[in-house]
Amino acid sequence: MKKIINISLGPESEDYQIETEFSGQMFSIQRFGTSEDLSKAEDLLLKWNKRADVICISGIKYPSTMGTQGITHKKTRELLELCERLHTVVTTGETLYRVGQEWSIRNIQFALGNNYFTNANVLFFSGLSNSTLAQVMSEYTDNLMFADPVIENNLPKLLSSMKELGFYADKVHHFLKKIPLGKMIPSRTKIKSLNTYQLKQAVKKANVLVIPHKGFYEYLDECMGQDLDGKIVITNTAYDDRVDLLTQLGVEVIIDTTPQLIKPVVGDAVIEALMIAAMNVSKGKEMKDDLLEVISEQRLDPRIIYPFEPDKRVNRFAYLIHPLHQKHLKKVKAIEMIASFAPQSMGVMEKLMAYSPPFVYSKIRGIKSPTGVEAEGWLISIGETIDEMQNHPPEFTTAKIMKAAEKAKRLGAQVMGIAMLPKGMHGTSLEVGKHAALPITTGNSYTASTALWAAADAVRQMGLTKLKNGKILKANAMVIGATGDVGAICSRLLATAFESVYIVSRNMAKLLTLQEIIQKEKPKVKLHVTTRADRHLDDMDVIVIASAGAKKSIDIMRVKPGCVITDITRPMIFSQKDVAKRPDVLVITGGEIRLPGEAIEMKDINLPHGVAYAGLAETIILALEGRFEDFTKGSNTEWEKVKEIYKLGIKHGMKLSSISGVDGPLSNEDIARVKAQALLKRGE
Repeated sequence: MKKIINISLGPESEDYQIETEFSGQMFSIQRFGTSEDLSKAEDLLLKWNKRADVICISGIKYPSTMGTQGITHKKTRELLELCERLHTVVTTGETLYRVGQEWSIRNIQFALGNNYFTNANVLFFSGLSNSTLAQVMSEYTDNLMFADPVIENNLPKLLSSMKELGFYADKVHHFLKKIPLGKMIPSRTKIKSLNTYQLKQAVKKANVLVIPHKGFYEYLDECMGQDLDGKIVITNTAYDDRVDLLTQLGVEVIIDTTPQLIKPVVGDAVIEALMIAAMNVSKGKEMKDDLLEVISEQRLDPRIIYPFEPDKRVNRFAYLIHPLHQKHLKKVKAIEMIASFAPQSMGVMEKLMAYSPPFVYSKIRGIKSPTGVEAEGWLISIGETIDEMQNHPPEFTTAKIMKAAEKAKRLGAQVMGIAMLPKGMHGTSLEVGKHAALPITTGNSYTASTALWAAADAVRQMGLTKLKNGKILKANAMVIGATGDVGAICSRLLATAFESVYIVSRNMAKLLTLQEIIQKEKPKVKLHVTTRADRHLDDMDVIVIASAGAKKSIDIMRVKPGCVITDITRPMIFSQKDVAKRPDVLVITGGEIRLPGEAIEMKDINLPHGVAYAGLAETIILALEGRFEDFTKGSNTEWEKVKEIYKLGIKHGMKLSSISGVDGPLSNEDIARVKAQALLKRGE
């Protein structure tokens, strides 16, 4: 049986002696704590020289890979020099520690969808102690915070980039060690209060906390009393008592970068010593290279602990919104207060808000898929009403959306959706998608799918059409603007459910191409091609308006009683006044989606609680699925993506919540009233 002696700079109270198997061999491991007494550590080194197969020293603070810090403590240097002179191989675990930190982050990022840390907000309590990990993490996110100056030097300054950390390591760190400015500031109480506030805000903002092993409890004291629910904590050598404390604080994922090759949990130095002893790595100049080769042959998967839910995963999204008109601006509390005192100022406020920087209107929490994956996000408003968008050149709004995307990335979003823009700005979302700071989706795929979903449900509730062979509606449907991206999708969807479909557009060549596609997919559908919608309005049971140009060709007074009109243009073709003229016609603008989750938190968006617009729902579906990509580009809507997002929505628990009219969601009673008027008008 081979013997490993662990000389620790930690307390003697944690000493142990165990026997374990590793790599087919038996080992005895004995720990001797020295309570930071380096002279005692030297005595133990000399005592066990030639008597142990490998000696490891744990508790030494490894030098940072940044700056010129190194190990400067004279006694520590003397201790390591003594190690070099001994006959027995002595190791500190530094090689495994550095490899483990890098490998852990890369392994998790790749294994969990290649996006686990993408745009994460990460707080390092000590960037210098975890410099290797920070270097790797910076490849996946720019949202890094380092608390070194705050905790080490009592200076109210968080570092926010690798560049700042590098400058701190090279130029500032040693200077502050020699001249502790934090202690020289007269009002230290105020500075401490500011430090506490800054650290508290950083912890609140972060979804990942990196806590060094050495000084673990002292670092954790800095955020005691703060809400750590839902946080991910990365540390190394997470002993059971540390895991228990983090669990009590509500941490939902604990990542231990030290591989657990044996039980119980032991540090990097002990694991490294086991490898050296098991693989007979010789002392000398080649030891580090030989050890790296051994490490590469071992399976060093990081330990991921889920205290509450197995495989806990929370993905993040943002959704860009804009007020449709002045009334919606009052959702912002400050504007509501101004409007209550000076209603006449709303015109001025509308113009001013068009120049406001993007701001967070609401945080969204509590979305949970039946698969177990969760999503949280932010509604980011650009403050511009549709009227103001049309009063400015498209470049004006494009610039604001680009800034909103940058803000979303800083918040930690991994994908962002954009609410439907007015007709003249369809190119804007495409331009944003090319250059934005994170993947963009317009939501048009799910909007098209949901609009037809809602139309089908409305037809069912109206009950004025009959089914043929139990599947196909024995009715006429029309799509105006059929050759547009969304219109073509609607045409293909209607062809699967209606006996007769009329596709309308001004471009006959495109219509004929679409006719050929649909006829191949659904050879039994009666497909009619026309450039004149007005000639067939009287016979339609369902009309889908997918083009703003329909305003010239559709007269609501001509459609038959009981007709269901789905208007998916923005701004809408029909006003409240138009709809009021025909109480026997059901005009809908699409369907709204009930989000999965029992405790959804979201501010009012003019929908029932827990209900979202289709474009927002598409963004959430992508987040739940971990598909951080430009799913629907610009105004382009692809048939395959419409089908795919519908299936993904079902998978993640999305349900049609309500059918929306020009005034908002329609109740069953609203639809029943339209049906009654239609029957009366028909004389039935």
